[in-house]
Amino acid sequence: MPDVPEFDKRGFSLEPRGRRINKPWGYEVLLTPDGAPYTAKLIAVNAGQQLSLQVHDVKVETQALVSGEAILVLEGPDGELREIEMQPGAGYHIAVGQRHRLRARTDIVVFEASTPEAGTTYRLEDDFARPHETEELRARERGG
Repeated sequence: MPDVPEFDKRGFSLEPRGRRINKPWGYEVLLTPDGAPYTAKLIAVNAGQQLSLQVHDVKVETQALVSGEAILVLEGPDGELREIEMQPGAGYHIAVGQRHRLRARTDIVVFEASTPEAGTTYRLEDDFARPHETEELRARERGG
């Protein structure tokens, strides 16, 4: 039998994860444990709603449409905002400093994988007049 490395199994888990966080436009389900080196979530947006036009100072994201009809508003290399019809199964990369927002034509679910949620999410436009999302605000919202 080949040599198999020993692992510290204290971090191993067999428990499913999913923590729902209600938002004014729908909800998110966080799938990863606190302290993981990445974040995975499902973003459910009600038909006719949109997330804030936002930009991250630290976080990098990839989003994929799971269900519904969605528009991703995304800043191009020329600084102009483009409206992109999201295609199911395609990944859309969002870089640090790139303005973006999700719009739901119908009820949608989007899968997002990203770096850990750190830094500030600057809300440039927000239908609900919420403040920028800082690490402290995020921790309070999530019960941390």
